[in-house]
Amino acid sequence: MTGKYNWRFLIITSLVTAMGGYLFGFDFAVITGGLPFLREQFGLDAYWEGFTTGSLALGCIIGCLIAGRIADSYGRKPGLFTAASLFFISSLSMALAPSLSWFITSRFMAGIGVGMASMLSPMLIAEISPAETRGRLVAINQLTIVLGQVITHFENFQLRNIGPEAWRWMFGMGTIPSFLFLTGVFFLPESPRYLLYKGKESESRKVLARIGDKYFVESSISAILSTMNKEVRSHIRNVFTKAIMPVLLIGIGLAVFQQFCGINVVFNYTTNIFRSIGASATEQLMQAVYISLANLVFTLIAMTLVDKWGRRPLMLAGAGGLAILYVIIGYLLFSKNSNGLSWFILAAIGLYAMSLAPLTWVLISEIFPNNIRGAAISVAVIALWTAYFILVFTFPVIEKYFGNAAAFWGYAVICVLGFLFIFFKLPETKGKSLEEIESGFLNRGIDTSLPAAE
Repeated sequence: MTGKYNWRFLIITSLVTAMGGYLFGFDFAVITGGLPFLREQFGLDAYWEGFTTGSLALGCIIGCLIAGRIADSYGRKPGLFTAASLFFISSLSMALAPSLSWFITSRFMAGIGVGMASMLSPMLIAEISPAETRGRLVAINQLTIVLGQVITHFENFQLRNIGPEAWRWMFGMGTIPSFLFLTGVFFLPESPRYLLYKGKESESRKVLARIGDKYFVESSISAILSTMNKEVRSHIRNVFTKAIMPVLLIGIGLAVFQQFCGINVVFNYTTNIFRSIGASATEQLMQAVYISLANLVFTLIAMTLVDKWGRRPLMLAGAGGLAILYVIIGYLLFSKNSNGLSWFILAAIGLYAMSLAPLTWVLISEIFPNNIRGAAISVAVIALWTAYFILVFTFPVIEKYFGNAAAFWGYAVICVLGFLFIFFKLPETKGKSLEEIESGFLNRGIDTSLPAAE
């Protein structure tokens, strides 16, 4: 599908939508700087350290469930507005938390916002993007996630010496981008695919006309209608039909692997990892800044490659490369050898940022058929956040009883299994419209249509 596009509109819309990604990055990263202070403030042991960190993921699961229903019943835009409101309220609540239970509840609320944004931001960007640039535009969401991490780690570093309650300022800083996101959502368009699904063809055409020329509008309308069953509402039960299950398992497999590959242990427990080799508190937080900067640089590289090299080669390189790097990192941690540890960790971050980090979100947003996309993405992202909770909850316990080297060797084994899964199960989606991807699954014998309406 080709045509002339309004790049200014596409980029601005993608950037505003991806503010949800920025706040995802903030809530993801702020715990790294806040955890040493929370450990002292509330006397956290390994169990509560893991649960406090992972409580965000529990909220994300609820957020995905809410987002799927809102996305398919009311639209992508109302869902993003709800997420932005939750981001603002939870940031303020965490900063003012008088007790651990209050803080965990507030972080759970932030997780609901993250879960909604993690699903709806890439979904809306994918549904307004031309096929040939969809990978790069959806990757903007990953870029803003990384920017959120970089800026938050830098803020944490600057706030580290203001006193034992520095963590309140760290978490409270989230109110600023939350307010900006809340304001920006008012100016976003609704998804043209959602509008057409609801029978609002004239409104869908207006949005598409802001994106591209007349040829793009007509070809988009024709392609969407050719794969859309207007008589059937997307429902969670339709996602688990025998016909859809093969596609769903690919989405769930990618989502779970992105977390079980282990890299988020590095992001969330940077201070723990470098404390284990004798780094000072300042050095621990400085390493978090370096890690987030490496993540940013390689995410930018990924955005130039995703629509050139394709999804599949980059995913395979990420899985295989991480397996090798984790073996080396595990050895250095086991031998208490700090020489080169930072560089190997940065290499792992860079490889992840070029592959599994952005491409998992791209693939989840594009492999499911139009008529169940909201519900199917919801299921996949719920699986992702469940895996994230298991990962971050178990790491402090594994570290305590077996050592962090054993954890990284375990993640290496998972990366080998992930490589095999991608090699045998993942089709290439580069340069294809969402409707062409759906047709591709049909050609492979996977029926992506829904059963007749009851």
